[in-house]
Amino acid sequence: MSAEPCRYPSRRTMLRRTSLGFGSLALAGLMQDHASGAGLPPGQPHFASRAKRVIFAYMSGGVSHVDSLDPKPELIKRHGQPMPVPVRPTVFNNNGNIMASPWEARPRGQSGVVMTDLFPKLAALADDLAVIRSMTSKVNEHAQGNYAFHTGFPFMGHPSAGAWMSYGLGVENENLPGFVVLQSGGAVAPHGGVGLYSNGYLPAQHQASIIRVDGNPALPNIKPREADAAQRARMDFIRSLDEPFAQAVGDSAIEGAIRNYETAYRMQSAVPELCNISGESEATRKLYGLDSPHKQCASYGMQCLVARRLIERGVRFVELSCLNEGIGAGNAPNPWDQHGKIKEGHGAMAHQVDTGLAGLLTDLKARGLLDETLVLFSGEFGRTPFSQGSDGRDHNPFGFSLWLAGGGVRGGTAYGATDELGYFAVEDKCEIYDLYATMLHLLGMDHEKLTYRFGGRDFRLTDVHGHVIREILA
Repeated sequence: MSAEPCRYPSRRTMLRRTSLGFGSLALAGLMQDHASGAGLPPGQPHFASRAKRVIFAYMSGGVSHVDSLDPKPELIKRHGQPMPVPVRPTVFNNNGNIMASPWEARPRGQSGVVMTDLFPKLAALADDLAVIRSMTSKVNEHAQGNYAFHTGFPFMGHPSAGAWMSYGLGVENENLPGFVVLQSGGAVAPHGGVGLYSNGYLPAQHQASIIRVDGNPALPNIKPREADAAQRARMDFIRSLDEPFAQAVGDSAIEGAIRNYETAYRMQSAVPELCNISGESEATRKLYGLDSPHKQCASYGMQCLVARRLIERGVRFVELSCLNEGIGAGNAPNPWDQHGKIKEGHGAMAHQVDTGLAGLLTDLKARGLLDETLVLFSGEFGRTPFSQGSDGRDHNPFGFSLWLAGGGVRGGTAYGATDELGYFAVEDKCEIYDLYATMLHLLGMDHEKLTYRFGGRDFRLTDVHGHVIREILA
């Protein structure tokens, strides 16, 4: 893009002059390239929607489906035996024999969906869950897997699913962004970094804002440094310079920056109120596990509670972040990645998230919000039915499980299947494109029509793939 005419301050100068630093909220918008040929959407669904908002509980590192949502009796029968089929190359290739799950499995609820004891409180809500047992991924490595799951492409540069949904549906609350990522404790972005939450080539206002629910402040630079009247005058002056320049060059990045300035200004009052839970009852705090002596459990429960408060305030897409337990082979970006000590590592991670997520589903249902809120639980892939070393499991992208709840899905459902060992998807095989086609459908959007023209091509979240999984729809 050519340099701005000298009568307008440069983008760098305008950022320095503004008293409120915007961090990740605005900087990417200022640096984004121009995406020609696409206007802002009207913010209206293509047809009547069942869901209005999404909460995404991302289990970075890869939850073992054979130890949770897709238990296999055959693993018990063949424990210690060699795999009867050729083993595909894995990450470290220190592969052992078939390994039974350390968690018992049984039918749950009236629907009889079989789950293990790994997530006892979520298992008690099985009648609200639609479990997909035949999900697959084309990649077997964390960073690529994270990008593939978040954007549909295994590399950076494309918009995250939350950005697409903010773009397609518009913003309900002008005081808050449409896409928020919550963190607490030691949670960090999964492998791939904050690019997983990017707006890509979509207008900059659709990128995620990262809020630390236990931070002080929750968002960097959220405390005003001058009186409101002075700040408002400064904002109006910057807007008076930006708007004619944006009209002259037709750059959506500048339009996005203008919107981000205004949103950030309003967030100064909205975010502190959002994270102030003093008005929540003791029963609600206990429901989410905030009274837990286990610090990570209480911290994740706080994310779940703030997620409910965000969707109550009209935020379109909220993503939750796991905390590293420091047990097994998992690490900070990939806390579910137990290549060893899977019983200890998965057990600790499940204890961290089980109470908060079960509390979230229960609370949403009690408040009448679950019907219009779609909740998604997944990692980037599953884990092998055979051991890695003596007591871990390697990555398995060939068949794994996730669950959805609320927002128009049919609870008490198990869709698709892996083979008798849980290695490969063999029935109703799904890809991430099918999942997002289904989610967009529930949000009232045709995934083939939600497009954005960039670089001479119409891009979409589902690329050139995807079909709606109608069997899990209510």
